[in-house]
Formats: sequence, C-alpha cells, structure tokens
Amino acid sequence: MQDIIFRNATVVDGLGNDPQRGDVAVKDGRITAIGRDIAGDAAEQVDADGLYLCPGFVDVHTHYDAQISWDATLSPSSTLGVSTVVMGNCGFGIVPCAPPHNETIMKNLSVVEGMDLDSLRQGIRWDYTDYPSYRRFVEAQSPYLNIGVLIGHSAVRLDAMNEAASERCLPTAEELHRMRETVREAMRAGAIGFASSFSPNHSGYGGVPMPSTIAQEEELRSLVDVLREENCGIFQIAAGARATVDFLETIAEQSGRPVSMSGGMTLYSESQPARAVATLDRCREAMDRGNPVYGQVSCQPLSMDFTPRDPYPFYTYSALNAVRNVNDPAELRRVYADPSFREAFRDGLRNPDPAAAFSGNWARVLVSVPATDRNAGLRGRSVAEIAAERSVDPIDAFFDLALDEDLDTTFVGLLYNAVDEGVRPLLAHEASIIALSDAGAHLGFLCDAGYGLYMLGHWVRQRGDFEWADAVRRLTSLPADRYGIRDRGRVAVGAHADLLLLDPKTVGVSGLVQRTDMPGGSSRMVREPYGVHGLWVNGVRVADGDKALALGRGPGRVLDRFN
Repeated sequence: MQDIIFRNATVVDGLGNDPQRGDVAVKDGRITAIGRDIAGDAAEQVDADGLYLCPGFVDVHTHYDAQISWDATLSPSSTLGVSTVVMGNCGFGIVPCAPPHNETIMKNLSVVEGMDLDSLRQGIRWDYTDYPSYRRFVEAQSPYLNIGVLIGHSAVRLDAMNEAASERCLPTAEELHRMRETVREAMRAGAIGFASSFSPNHSGYGGVPMPSTIAQEEELRSLVDVLREENCGIFQIAAGARATVDFLETIAEQSGRPVSMSGGMTLYSESQPARAVATLDRCREAMDRGNPVYGQVSCQPLSMDFTPRDPYPFYTYSALNAVRNVNDPAELRRVYADPSFREAFRDGLRNPDPAAAFSGNWARVLVSVPATDRNAGLRGRSVAEIAAERSVDPIDAFFDLALDEDLDTTFVGLLYNAVDEGVRPLLAHEASIIALSDAGAHLGFLCDAGYGLYMLGHWVRQRGDFEWADAVRRLTSLPADRYGIRDRGRVAVGAHADLLLLDPKTVGVSGLVQRTDMPGGSSRMVREPYGVHGLWVNGVRVADGDKALALGRGPGRVLDRFN
C-alpha cells in the first residue's frame, strides 16, 4: 500500500522531458512509481486532474539562518512552492558564535541583511556555538523544508579575529589556521559549502565593513582550499569588483570545487546592458575549461523600497557614509541639507562602481508613497521627472522632497531586471542559476521570495518565452545538481518526494503584502501564491494553497550528503 497516489496529473519531471499525463506514487518519503493507472491503494489519493505535478523548487540563495529560530515553516518560502533552501549565503551566517560575538552578529545582520534588530534579539536562540551544534539545533526545530547550510566567512573571521575582523585585512598565521579548521569542522559536519562576500555594498552596523569584505585574496583561497582537501562543497560569493570571473575561475581550478557567484554583474542593468551576458559568457568559457563558475540570476524585476531614513540602495557611494546607521532624524536632515554632501554624492555618481545597485539613473527611482497630502500627485512619478519639472538636479529634487516630507517619503528603485528583453538571455544562459530570493532578509521593504512562481506565471504562461519542461528544470534539478543535492529536484522513481501541485492556468505570485508576525510584533513584507494546490516535502504535505499546515513536526531535513 502506498502512502500517496497522485491521480491523472500532468507530470513535469524537472529533468527537461516533455510533460506526461499519469499517476505518481509515494511511500516512505520516496517516489515509488510513475505511470498510467498505478494499481493498488494508498492512504491518500490526490485528484490532480487538470493540474501539473512538478518537483518543489530548489532555492539556493536564502538567509533563513536567524528565522529558523522562531519559524520552522520558513515562511513565506513554504507557501511559494519551495521544498529545499540553501542559507548562509554571502558569508552572513550566524555560526560560529561565541557568546561575546552574538550582539555583533545581530547588529551586523540588522544592517547588511535588513533585519529588524529587536526581532533578532527576541527571536534568535543562541543554543549553539559552532556548526555541529547549530546543525543539531536546526534539526531540533523540525523544519518544514529541506535545508543546506553554507558556513560563512564573516562569522568565521569574527570568531578568529574578534573585533579586528572588520579592521585588519591580514590575519595572523594562527588566526588563519583557526579559520581553516572552523571551515573544515563545518564541512565534516555536513555543510553544503563555504560562502563569502567581496561586495562593497556589504557593510555592517555603524558602517563598518563586513569582515569578509576586507579579506585579501590569499585568505579566501586558503579557506576555499579546505573544500579541496575535504573533496566536497560549493563556494558561493557575493562578488563585487575584486571577484572577477577570471579570479573565480582560478579558485575553481585550484580547489576543484564549483563556484556560484551573485551580485550586480549577473543582473540586467539598463545603464550597462551588455554586462550581465558578458559575465555569464565568461562563466561558460570557464565551464568549458572544466572550471565550473555559475552566475546567479533573477527572473523578476528587483525593486528596492526605501525611505530617506535608510537609503540603502545608495550605500555603495562613500558620501552616504555620513548617514549610514544614523538614527537621529535631526542629524539626517542636517546632512541632507548640506550642499557639500550632495556634491560628494554627485561626484560618486559620475564614476559609478560597476557592481553598484544604483548607477545614477533617476528615471528608475520613483515616489512610491508620498508622506503628505500636498505631494499626493507625485505618487508613481520618477525623481528624474520631478527634477525636470522643477529645473533642478535630480539629487537636489530627491533630498529636497525628503526634507519636505520629514524623511518619510517611500521611494522604489527599479534598479535591476526592469526590461524583460534584457533579462530573457540571462535566464536561458547555460552558465546561470535562477535564484536570488534573499528569503529571510530585507523584510521591511521588499520580498523577492516567490521567484519560481513568477517564472512559471510570467515567463511561461504569460509570455511563452520558455516551455514548461525547460522552466521547471531550471528551477529544480539544475540548481540541485549544481549544488550536489542528491535525488531532489526531480520526479523520478527513487527520488525524494518533494512535490508541487499547481494550476498551469493561474500560477503566479502576488505583490507585496505586509504582515505583523515577527518576534516583538514588528512587520515584514511577504508575497502570496496563485494557483498552488499543495506542497509535499519528503512525502508530507506542508502547505495547502496559500497557508502552511499546522504540523506537529515538519518533514524537512538538514542536508549533509552532497556530490
């Protein structure tokens, strides 16, 4: 007797094969049979007539390291079709964590990943100090989804160097040895890989650099070399200008391990329209030489909602150091009114960093929510339009409006992937991995979780740019295989039963929805699914439509076996 039989589904197997109508049987968390009219009974029969059955999505870029302390469902991913997540990206994990460093870790996360500090203080349970004990903690949470954990460079560096981790570029020999052994311990305990950041956008509390961003190339090579010595794991990096594809290829070649890069260099930018494809082409050339370097891309516009109280899309520019982490409104107003500050920002925009989120196109920065009735007519208008109408420089228009509305104007920056024709080649590129949900981070103003449903709703159903078989493969088996995640991301006999049932006629994802459900009562932005009829993880239904089910124990596993 089977546990579940899905009857009369259109099966999209995640491997690129044409969809086929049939039944799928599941027992003990594995797929046991696929075909027409599977004989026998089952504890649960699911009528899937008219619906598509595909693997759950594999999201390789999340930041749930803290949220798992208070939310075993890993919301909103569990309602958005995701069955497996990789967290610890960009090197911003929370282990190792000697007690004296806990406050530093939380403060840094509150800035670099846009997490509410009070929620972190109330929600994180520090029942661990190293990766092995953290893994046991995560397992004890009974997560709804499967989890792979990257051991993070910044936490490893802080553990070895204390506060000097954000001040001193070169570790001592003893400090480097400690870092290497910490990475080794994590890999032997089942970490999926090692993650770092060289991005200039990544600063922590008080504007200090995140520890990994000041590390030198030889330190990074030495730490990634542990993966070679242990013969396992992937290296993930938020690239920045220093981490070119050529540099990353040398790391892939020397370590023998795959590299997964993220950052603005692999996202479509109207100001540099050829950049992302050129970056991915160089990745493909590295792959052809036997040195796998993959570029993480997004299938959806990446918008950034923000207010002048925290103008994080501009933090790449040194002029903004004057206001980063300043919480005093009077001081912010003083700086924003200062002509020398505005001129310094203007100077920075004359020669923007290639990896910067914002490169000076004020036509892509819009007034989302005016804070006063007198400016209601500005809703939806760009800063460039407002500046032209007022015959002023866009920087002056932006900060004048900020001051006029007491810093409470909400802006939205349409900074990456705003043009479909520029994005499509990135999604189809053989060197790309569709990812970048950042789920668990940047909760106050945005939510990019749900990209899998967006891919199917927008690029497959609405535009017809991708066939179902290819799109589902790119969301499931492709990322799973490139990260060495075994027997997942596919509907195949013997594979783990991570399954998503959806309506191909209505599949999609909502816009932003605000929820007040964080520790301490703070709010966050989420998205809701369209057309989802259920998600099963290891053969257990965890979500039904737009809500996670109330389960005594989640069926997810902390993954520890990787190719």
